[in-house]
Amino acid sequence: MQPSINMISKYLKAEFGGKTVKLSLDGGFTCPNRDGTKGIGGCIFCSADGSGDFASTIDEQIQLLSRKWPNAHYLAYFQNHTNTYAPVEVLRRKFCEALNHPLISGIAIATRPDCLSEEILELLSEINEKHFLWVELGLQTIHEDTAELINRCYELPVYDDAMAQLKKRHIRTVVHLILGLPGETEKDMTESVRYVCDSGAWGIKLHMLNVVRGSQMEKLMPDYCSFASIEEYVNLVCNLIEIIPPQVVIHRLSADAPRKILMTPPWSYQKRTILNGIHAELARRGSTQGCRLDSSPDLIPD
Repeated sequence: MQPSINMISKYLKAEFGGKTVKLSLDGGFTCPNRDGTKGIGGCIFCSADGSGDFASTIDEQIQLLSRKWPNAHYLAYFQNHTNTYAPVEVLRRKFCEALNHPLISGIAIATRPDCLSEEILELLSEINEKHFLWVELGLQTIHEDTAELINRCYELPVYDDAMAQLKKRHIRTVVHLILGLPGETEKDMTESVRYVCDSGAWGIKLHMLNVVRGSQMEKLMPDYCSFASIEEYVNLVCNLIEIIPPQVVIHRLSADAPRKILMTPPWSYQKRTILNGIHAELARRGSTQGCRLDSSPDLIPD
């Protein structure tokens, strides 16, 4: 029996009554951290496609995936770049076009905390009242020195305000954290996870830092490797799962990058091996999600 983890796959199966698949969409957006509004070049880990390297159209993906899951439900996932970085009338048109597709059951929108104006929040609230919705915020770390290093171009209080506004509107919010950012220790990463959970996030995504071709990291730190081995990464993730409250939905425990652009870690594309390793280690420990929730932040198991 696998250890108890509140994974998004199980949540969506309960919500929709069957297999539910996200369709990664390119909405044609850019990012204030690329066009000079906040910064240039984007966060240093982002690929040229804005972390949306698997995006294509709804119909293309359904045609492909329906062969494997003929009765699946589908969510429109606006993934790459910043998907609320446009005038509200443009957002309304794009989001409604996706939601009006007869095979789409809901929508997920990835964005930055500094791209949620009052008008946009009201649009999201309107969608949330009529459709299944979650919003994803790219936080990556709570530590300001790391945020400056990765060129995030907003400070932690901006995230705090965005979370408060989304919670007020009862909008499910998923927060992205990156594990293995340069200079961060396990204590730093643990603090970020605890902070996100305490902030009221509905869901959390844990990404391993990949250095990919076309990113600023390729130029700045081409030899940087976030984790020396799968075993090192697995051990860290298991430690973090143990402090994530059981009600928080875990959306990701690893990271995806096309092998053609992946530089380091060279093994990070082995997603199934990594996930199997996490489940095996949790079973070895006899652990479940949240089992160390009340433990000291400095207490790391052997």
